Amino acid sequence: MTDFTAIDTVLLDPQREQRLRSVGTLSYALHAIVAVCAVVPGVQASIALLLVAVIIDLVKRDDALGSWQASHFSWRLRSVVYAGLAYLLTAPLFLLLFVPGWIAWVLVSVWFLYRIVRGWSAMNRGQAMEI
Repeated sequence: MTDFTAIDTVLLDPQREQRLRSVGTLSYALHAIVAVCAVVPGVQASIALLLVAVIIDLVKRDDALGSWQASHFSWRLRSVVYAGLAYLLTAPLFLLLFVPGWIAWVLVSVWFLYRIVRGWSAMNRGQAMEI
């Protein structure tokens, strides 16, 4: 049985590659601001920052199709969806008991921050994300 671990990628021209890296850096930075602010007590970034990052990713991901950078668009979008679902699932804890709700919020926020840092680091190394 053959193990297919390599991702077939299209080589992009240097200008397009740089534009996609710039878009990725902007998106990761916006995600990171939201993630850090969610972890720090008393500091909340606007949900608008997260929405801007998601819209950027949705609009620009087709430009990266077939390249190693396409995995980063999927990684960021999945991170937002998974974190959003986790926040929704743990929200009732705030209504019932504040401390368990706060602990759940912190755990989800730390996990989200970890995903953003991991993805941003891989992008800076020129590596695709495992999808």
